[in-house]
Amino acid sequence: MQFASLGSGSKGNSTLVQVGETLVMIDCGFSLRETLRRLARLGVDPVQIDAILVTHEHSDHCSGVAALSNKYDIPVYLTHGTAGTGRCDGSHDYCLFNCEAAFDIGELQIKAVAVPHDAVEPCQYRLSTADLSVGILTDLGSITPHVIDNFRHCDSLLLEFNHDEVMLQEGSYPHHLKQRVGGDWGHLNNLQAADFLQQVGSGLQHLVVAHISEKNNSLERAQDAILGALGSLDSVTFAAQAGGFDWLTLKRG
Repeated sequence: MQFASLGSGSKGNSTLVQVGETLVMIDCGFSLRETLRRLARLGVDPVQIDAILVTHEHSDHCSGVAALSNKYDIPVYLTHGTAGTGRCDGSHDYCLFNCEAAFDIGELQIKAVAVPHDAVEPCQYRLSTADLSVGILTDLGSITPHVIDNFRHCDSLLLEFNHDEVMLQEGSYPHHLKQRVGGDWGHLNNLQAADFLQQVGSGLQHLVVAHISEKNNSLERAQDAILGALGSLDSVTFAAQAGGFDWLTLKRG
């Protein structure tokens, strides 16, 4: 199993997970032209993609889904609520499900996990084989017992460290946007993500720090929070908005 990112942040998100001949994309928040450029950087031909999994309807996660799906006949997996927003209309084909559904795509077993976020029916994903699993966990405003239960014992995690609480409150965002981002249905701050790691993060092969705000966070503050939770940065990769991150491989124990 391996995974990589085309980019991560408020200007666009997309992650790839591959096992054997099975390749899925989670979200596509870039234009078709930009998506193809970023796929080429990772050595991926879009015809290799078996499915696009959508987490929710916000544009930084779904704006490029329909164009990519339609051009390359890629099925799109998304919740009934997300489909109902119309944000992925024009896609080649829909495979609809409810949050908490579990299904297979090729060699991957996939669980859609309901999360608290200000979207219609948002989910995040745990993708597994018989002996390995990677959790994709961004765009949630709080960590619930349900989230902990579903992402415990992952071999690798792509986890949101969106903002530093002080930087957000002292920054230039208007009050209503600060309330949204920092609320229980917005995005995780560094301390929330670090607390989550303390509960589930032991034994991770890879931790990818994702969806870092370019205005309300800093690499140094995110690093400090991680060090407090894990005591080391040895297994940590930071996903960039401009280039995501290159392929990371999970190894069987």
